[in-house]
Amino acid sequence: MKKKRKVPLRKCLGCNEMKPKKELIRIVRSPEGKVSIDKVGKAPGRGCYICPSLQCLETAVKGKRVQNALETPVEADLFTSLREQLSDE
Repeated sequence: MKKKRKVPLRKCLGCNEMKPKKELIRIVRSPEGKVSIDKVGKAPGRGCYICPSLQCLETAVKGKRVQNALETPVEADLFTSLREQLSDE
């Protein structure tokens, strides 16, 4: 009998729903203080998660939830590149 694996869940900053980690986009602050999008999900540093939807992104940006979660100011370039990435999908 195979043991069921537990699926790691993370909370989206936009909609505050718990979703599987692989479905979300991770934004990470590296130990050096650089904020970037973590494509693999394993980069070292403090991270936060957002659903791959423009609505969740806009809610998180408007409420400054990303800055609060990462405990550092985030440049607008990061949000612009995320918007472009989400509008392409």
